[in-house]
Amino acid sequence: MTHQTFEVRGDKEVAGQRLPLIREQMEALGVDGLLVPHDDEYLNEYTPPQFERLLWASGFSGSAGALLVMKERAVLFIDGRYTEQARLETSSELFEYEDLRALPPWQWLRDNPGRVSRLGYCSKLHSQEEIGHIESTDHREPLELVPLEKHPIDGLWKDRPNGESKAPFVHALEYAGEDSASKRGRVGEALQKAGADAIVFSNPNATAWLLNIRGNDVPHTPVALCRSVLHSDGTAAAFFAGHEITGELREHLGPDVEIANEEQFGDYLEKLGEKNILINKTVCPKYVYETLVDAGATIREGDDPLILFRSIKNDVEVEGFRQAHIRDGVAMARFLRWLDENWPNDVTEIEAVTKLEAFRAEDETMHDISFDTISGSGPNGAIIHYRVSEDSDRTLGAGELFLVDSGAQYLDGTTDITRTVALGDQPAERKDRFTRVLQGHIALAAAIFPPDTSGYQLDILARQPLWNAGVDYAHGTGHGVGTFLGVHEGPQSIAKKAPWVPLQPGMILSNEPGYYVEGQYGIRIENLVVVKQSAIDGMLEFETLTLAPIDRSLIDTSLLTDAEIRWVDQYHKQIWETLSPLLNESDAIWLLEATTPLDSD
Repeated sequence: MTHQTFEVRGDKEVAGQRLPLIREQMEALGVDGLLVPHDDEYLNEYTPPQFERLLWASGFSGSAGALLVMKERAVLFIDGRYTEQARLETSSELFEYEDLRALPPWQWLRDNPGRVSRLGYCSKLHSQEEIGHIESTDHREPLELVPLEKHPIDGLWKDRPNGESKAPFVHALEYAGEDSASKRGRVGEALQKAGADAIVFSNPNATAWLLNIRGNDVPHTPVALCRSVLHSDGTAAAFFAGHEITGELREHLGPDVEIANEEQFGDYLEKLGEKNILINKTVCPKYVYETLVDAGATIREGDDPLILFRSIKNDVEVEGFRQAHIRDGVAMARFLRWLDENWPNDVTEIEAVTKLEAFRAEDETMHDISFDTISGSGPNGAIIHYRVSEDSDRTLGAGELFLVDSGAQYLDGTTDITRTVALGDQPAERKDRFTRVLQGHIALAAAIFPPDTSGYQLDILARQPLWNAGVDYAHGTGHGVGTFLGVHEGPQSIAKKAPWVPLQPGMILSNEPGYYVEGQYGIRIENLVVVKQSAIDGMLEFETLTLAPIDRSLIDTSLLTDAEIRWVDQYHKQIWETLSPLLNESDAIWLLEATTPLDSD
């Protein structure tokens, strides 16, 4: 079974055909502006095909973004990961481009008075916070918000996929480490402390964690499309999107969890009219917020306690991550050996993806890949979230760099790893940049920090070696990772503009500094780490989970300190000692060479 497909998703031609149709609908609705988000009805980051409205309208296939359609122009908002990709997949004759993080739509509307007077939006596709920003902004010219019950694209999208739902399944206690009743009790106690009677979870990842269930409705994210309501006494109601509910699942959920169809969700919300409802505006759809308010509920705005609870992995989950990374390390070692021996023989980007996936799939606990593998050779490696297709596929060439960013969803953990591999000899400038990325990676991996430290404070460690050379990278340094859930999970992160969330023991994050030269090459080194107590009393540190060799041929040891060399050598020693007993003789011989100490050169 192949989990990744290679059809062409981005399309530079579609917007020219579809924007006029959208504008006709706008005129009929009496609006001169229309928001098209990437998010779906569940505020998913990765969306099922039937909810890819942004892709349909613009031709842009990235996993984050938004579109503002106006009478004459359209603005595409993307973050730093997609700057180059957006320009490859869309036409600058049709779109203006803005940074989604630096200038989100609400700020753009404020800074461009008069370009939109009546703004249409679908309240099911935007968070209360997102629309609230527009509502509360002091616009210099009148701006009327026009809520739409249904997004106009839904009526225009004639060949829209059906999106057939598959039966959810139980996430076993041996992997979860805590039963659902205990989780519901913990969140319920937090609700009581906040003076709330209930909380609504619209994102399937929240319900999946809370109820210890998983599904197959979202590509590469093992969740079922569902919503839930948790009451402060620990009872809950779960609303599924037309799924078959098996007897096993009913028994697992038990009598304290009501099972219903998602069509009943709105009626259930209306019955909460006399309750105090805790709402996190960031993850609550506008229509959910409005339904509760209209029903007479008292809204208590605050942080969603589940998000933090979920981010702090228990001992069983952390150990599951360790074991998953060992098995993933075996697959990576076999792949890297295969790549090393075969790239001179016309290996393509697609062939590399399918080979890596095949190695991983030999493990019976692998459920899926955790995202479409980024398999970028030469200039494609500079496209930060590059997805190889049948049209873009190219042969790995001598003298190039090859960047492969991949991961898998194992029953006991989620992996995410990036390695940059030299295809033959490389110029000094590339080795310099690779070594500086490595130095940043090491500085973060080896960091010792006090409690209450945020990823925002640590981000500089990964960037400083590159800053010393006058260069930088346009993406975050680290994101949280779920346990057999989303490969991107908050609230923790490591970035220039990260939320002030203290890192706590049990949190899993990526460590992935990089460097990119458009049209030439990309460099990134990514491992997953877990926060743990340091040997230094009262301090915290990271434990590196990922086990895969770093390309020694790209390291300029003259730039490294003795401590940095020791870090690389110790890391490679750990890889050898852990993985070699699990490899056949030929793979072990290759790994021995790949993990040879730098100080032996």
